[in-house]
Amino acid sequence: MSENKLPKIGITHGDINGISYEVIIKALSDNKILEICTPIVYGLAKAASYHRKYMDIPDFSFQFIKNSEQTSAKRPNLINLYEDEVKIELGTSTKTAGQMSERALYAAGRDLKSNHIHAIVTAPINKKNIQSDKFVFPGQTEFFEYYFGGSEHKSMMLLVAENLKVGFVTNHIPVNKVAESINQDLIYKKLEILNHSLKQDFAIDNPTIAVLALNPHGGDNELIGDEDSKTIQPAIELAFQNHINAFGPFPADGFFASGAYTKFDAVLAMYHDQGATPFKLLGQDGVNFTAGLPIVRTSPAHGTAYDIAGKNVASSQAMRNSIYLAIDILRNRERNK
Repeated sequence: MSENKLPKIGITHGDINGISYEVIIKALSDNKILEICTPIVYGLAKAASYHRKYMDIPDFSFQFIKNSEQTSAKRPNLINLYEDEVKIELGTSTKTAGQMSERALYAAGRDLKSNHIHAIVTAPINKKNIQSDKFVFPGQTEFFEYYFGGSEHKSMMLLVAENLKVGFVTNHIPVNKVAESINQDLIYKKLEILNHSLKQDFAIDNPTIAVLALNPHGGDNELIGDEDSKTIQPAIELAFQNHINAFGPFPADGFFASGAYTKFDAVLAMYHDQGATPFKLLGQDGVNFTAGLPIVRTSPAHGTAYDIAGKNVASSQAMRNSIYLAIDILRNRERNK
């Protein structure tokens, strides 16, 4: 990315029946966005027009383009991925919506691989309706890990807010599979990814990481399970020996309730809800960042919100924050070089 040119930020439109277009249009109607990047939405012209009708933003319009090389710096851009009529059913999960979500991800992914754009911000998808012969991933994090990493465990889902960063050892798996999925090597790899990302992507010189216990009360001296002492603790010790400032394991309830999270640069959770629940309570308008990959991908840390789709009440701040964070990480990586 040339320093005298604005970065091109690709934005995938997510589920057309949710709040994606509403938060995208609201975010891009802020003229400050155009001062720091050139946004390119991978979506549907007709869907954008449909959602635009119920929103009171009179001065907003997209520049419709055929590819990412035809961008306008004066208006947000939209690459129309499908010419035929698409039925929009607000608040409803449909196969068509899943197909359009998938189409946008692959189109933006190809452009990022070809260096036609510099980063991707993904609007929320429905993880069920997007499933197909090509898309067999439990979420967008796993898709980008495969598409740009080539194998499992090369990336990390990292939730980012102003006062809290939470990474995960496991992502979208059933709770009854968590204990059998974690091991010392996996935890150590995730600590390596998190430590490197804090330095490279967030410009933290000597980061500190808190590691959460798996079992209640940290296992209570193995009375409630031995994973904390026999799996997590050795991984923390190995990390510390290799100059990663990892501490714990800390029982999650007391750790967050006491405010201990404020003393660390990031937290490593063992499973999704262990870290995501306190994050969404404590972190305002958070962002989901896929750490550990050579590319930059961010996303608002919320879902399709079918219940409020089309009501013009959705907040766009998390989408705005996702765009800001993508740009910040690009800049930090340039400086890190």
